Amino acid sequence: MPAMRLLGLLLGLLAGPAMAHGLSEVDPGSLWSFDPWLLSPLYIVGIGFYMGTQRLWHHAGGGRGVSFAQVAAFWTGWLVVALALTSPLHWLGERLFTAHMIEHELLMVVGAPLMAFARINGPMMWSLPAALRPAIGRALNWPILARPWALISHPVSATALHGLALWAWHAPPLYALALQNTGVHRFQHISFFATALLFWWVLLHGRGSGRSVRLRDGIAIVCLFITVLHSGVLGALLTLSTRLWIPAQGVFAAEFGLTPLEDQQLAGMLMWVPMGILYTGAALFFAHRWLTSMDPHSRLSSVRPG
Repeated sequence: MPAMRLLGLLLGLLAGPAMAHGLSEVDPGSLWSFDPWLLSPLYIVGIGFYMGTQRLWHHAGGGRGVSFAQVAAFWTGWLVVALALTSPLHWLGERLFTAHMIEHELLMVVGAPLMAFARINGPMMWSLPAALRPAIGRALNWPILARPWALISHPVSATALHGLALWAWHAPPLYALALQNTGVHRFQHISFFATALLFWWVLLHGRGSGRSVRLRDGIAIVCLFITVLHSGVLGALLTLSTRLWIPAQGVFAAEFGLTPLEDQQLAGMLMWVPMGILYTGAALFFAHRWLTSMDPHSRLSSVRPG
């Protein structure tokens, strides 16, 4: 399929399903989704972050404890996630593989890293009543909570969980089940976002100080390289496949001038290329930070001939 046709189809999709042939009679109001099971946690986190930020800044001063950049990142990521889950893109994602892919890329490689960068645990703790904070802090250090967190927050575990969610939900039987069952579909969205949030949080804020920060950044580069490889393989399999993986997913493909197979291939291409570029860009960021954190003596030693 020519690249310009793919671009034109994608731009038409983003313009909204009501602009597609045969869908002009759809009520625009019905295209917006307000699932309380998905939106309630999002609103709770948003309200908690706002209250915690205001209390923290009132106590320590504006920009202290949580920076202005982190607040901007949080609300940008929050808005991206909210629109991905409520806008017509979500409605269309249940009927078009390409829209599904755009929705989940927004969750995993835009919303999740922005909210992870914001490091919401501090403001969320400050959103609680002052009398409860010490008790909650102690409870979080209980072995029954601290040990599982230590396990899943290891870079290898976080990378594996993120990859498992990506591959498992694109297995045809599980994907088809998500299309048929609302509860399973909700869990699909939650697992995509939660594992991505964990993955980015570990890469950005995993434990480390001094030289161990450089080690953490080096590990982040490796984790992102592995993620680029396996997500690229999955995207390539979808793009190059000559058979439909989930026939029910492309029911609206013809409305956008696509066959169901072309819809699947376009979705695979979106995973393969744009998603890979974003992961690679993040790896370059960590590589830059890793190199610039070297002390002057180490830099001289690394470039000294002989």
